Amino acid sequence: MKKILLALFVVAFSNTANAQFSGGSVAARGGFEGPGIAQSVTTVKEALSARDDTMVTLRGNIISSLGDEKYMFKDSTGEIIVEIDDEDWYGVKVTPENTVEIYGEVDKEVFERTKIDVKSIAIK
Repeated sequence: MKKILLALFVVAFSNTANAQFSGGSVAARGGFEGPGIAQSVTTVKEALSARDDTMVTLRGNIISSLGDEKYMFKDSTGEIIVEIDDEDWYGVKVTPENTVEIYGEVDKEVFERTKIDVKSIAIK
């Protein structure tokens, strides 16, 4: 009886492990795609006047690298510095010709320009 239970456990665990791992690395997770909480800040102009820590979704172009994980982002209303940590690119490769959508939060520092701390980026 113990052997049967052990065999069932091994089969159940291996199916779970196969669902979670692919080729030794964690498989991509799925998630909800559809309408959600509307973001009130959707342009650079609005982001520049928004309060610190306001969540934003911006669509436009990254036009240049400023070094140290900072980039100049531009939409039809203006330009703003965005900070994208190396690990937040998730393999996305972007050129100035690509339209991107970034999601992040407004970061207002006392002695620095307002910037966006990017949480995710996608080509649109």
